[in-house]
Amino acid sequence: MSDDFTHIDRSGRVHMVDVGEKEVTHRTARARCRVLMKHSTIDAILKRTMKKGDVFAVAKCAGILAAKKVDELVPLCHPIQINNVDITFTPNTEKGEVTILSEVKVIARTGADMEALQAVSQAALAVYDMCKAVDRGMSITDIALVEKSGGKSGPWKNT
Repeated sequence: MSDDFTHIDRSGRVHMVDVGEKEVTHRTARARCRVLMKHSTIDAILKRTMKKGDVFAVAKCAGILAAKKVDELVPLCHPIQINNVDITFTPNTEKGEVTILSEVKVIARTGADMEALQAVSQAALAVYDMCKAVDRGMSITDIALVEKSGGKSGPWKNT
């Protein structure tokens, strides 16, 4: 097998990368996504009239929980101790969208990008679940890593 693949050994078998010799550093990752929806759905979220309750509060809890479970959900991810997860929601009633941003902070041997991506993804799914009774046509889109810092590769920003 090619040395270009980090998660495949010389025999062609999948394996988890050994991070035991990597330096423990402060690492931060931010991810974002958008949920497109009807204007009336955003209005109901902001007025807190959705029958299932406070959409953003539930979605924030779902995103935090998802970030803490990445190693259980993504096969080759290492379990890492998370120091902080923050999730924010920015509704744009004119565009009919909610932007979700996550920030995950760790002190670890490996980064928190998957945790940040999982957090926004699950938060978006929770928004969908909380609102689907009134808007089944919602779309979850533009899931992306925004930036990360720490570790050997240093800071990176999605431009």
